[in-house]
Amino acid sequence: MTTAPSPAFAILIVDDEPAWLRSLSLTLESAAGITNTFLCQDSREVLPLLDKGGIGLVLLDLTMPGKSGEELLAAIGERHPDVACIIISGVNQLDTAVRCMKLGAFDYYVKTDEEDRIVSGVLRAIRMLELRDENRAVKSRLVAGGPAHPEAFAGIVTRSRAMHAVFAYIEAVAASSQPLLITGESGVGKENLVRATHAISGRTGPLVAVNVAGLDDAVFADTLFGHVRGAYTGAEAVRRGMVEEAAGGTLFLDEIGDLSVPSQVKLLRLLQEGEYYPLGSDQPRRLAARVIVATHRDLAADEAEGKFRRDLYFRLRTHHVHIPALRERKEDIEPLLRHFLAEAATALGKPTPAFPPELVGCLGAYAFPGNIRELRAMVFDAVSLHTSRMLSMKSFLAAMGRANPCPAAAPPPNPFAPFEQLPTFAEAARFLVDEALARSGGNQTLAARLLGISQPALSKRLKHAAKPS
Repeated sequence: MTTAPSPAFAILIVDDEPAWLRSLSLTLESAAGITNTFLCQDSREVLPLLDKGGIGLVLLDLTMPGKSGEELLAAIGERHPDVACIIISGVNQLDTAVRCMKLGAFDYYVKTDEEDRIVSGVLRAIRMLELRDENRAVKSRLVAGGPAHPEAFAGIVTRSRAMHAVFAYIEAVAASSQPLLITGESGVGKENLVRATHAISGRTGPLVAVNVAGLDDAVFADTLFGHVRGAYTGAEAVRRGMVEEAAGGTLFLDEIGDLSVPSQVKLLRLLQEGEYYPLGSDQPRRLAARVIVATHRDLAADEAEGKFRRDLYFRLRTHHVHIPALRERKEDIEPLLRHFLAEAATALGKPTPAFPPELVGCLGAYAFPGNIRELRAMVFDAVSLHTSRMLSMKSFLAAMGRANPCPAAAPPPNPFAPFEQLPTFAEAARFLVDEALARSGGNQTLAARLLGISQPALSKRLKHAAKPS
């Protein structure tokens, strides 16, 4: 049986009964794949253990020698407010449960409760703690003004501040075990963002992609969950499903908005219970991959119309990022044009052509319903027909449905017009550095990318400028 990854923090189980400690620890491991547990029989050792750090959840008995559970609960709330506590007691009394909840307990269970109920409560607490930490990381990254590791997004050509905010968000939630929903029109580059997310997630398993559009319910189940031998006529061998193939890594389900309602139910169970059954098997297996889904559809509208299950929609959008269309970030047209010109020239064995100065403005006036994918197709078509030094506008105009040529581009404004005397090279360089830092919100890595220099080179310039003359 495959198991789900344990949370990043440890879980401390406190009880003076060794048999119960071992039993609960084994239950969490077998039922939920949780292995990073510490066992403590002496309640007096709890606070010193928490002081060392690394523990995010405490499962606490109430009736113990030394410090009682209620005393410990109050002390933990005061000294370690970020640590969640679940009471698992042999006492089934309403007034006791109420007192514990008032002291800050996350939940209260009786030892005679069914094991599944206790495990579900622990998983809910883990999910709550992980979401809290992820939200803090998101805020931290957004305040910082950009991703800490921009190299992970080097394959995505952009100057857009909106896209850099997307990068910061993705970096903050990349290590999460919760689902990630990526929305955006066709051709905006959702797949590239999935690859970047997987690359910085720290997961050692593979990225497995499945396009679920057009899959009927039976094919969807077989593709995702696999089957055992003899599961149906023609199933002569065991087949590993994509969920198992992606164990330890990322499972990417593209075009999730086109999934049939019966298949939506299966996906919801996979995400909600964290387990699945290969076709023909009565032995459940644990989900051990992070699930990322993408769609070009408006899932909120589909959910309102009853085309997409509400419970699945809210489960999927635990983390949600929307990629703006190319027409909403026109500053990316020129760098993308240059990138695709070089790519097309290399692919077609031609020198990279120059392009007319009015081309960028002409493209900026176009709506680009196909987004970046459409721009790339335009460039490849133009380069394949290219014969002279200057790239022809003819194929671009035809693709955009324009009968008339674009107006000539206005000359760029002279940034030094306000100066009575031209600045020196050193002064001009300083102006450029200041502007790049302003545009990047003070992030030196992003500023270096805007200037087209390395981050160490920018740091060297800043140090040199800071020296007294």
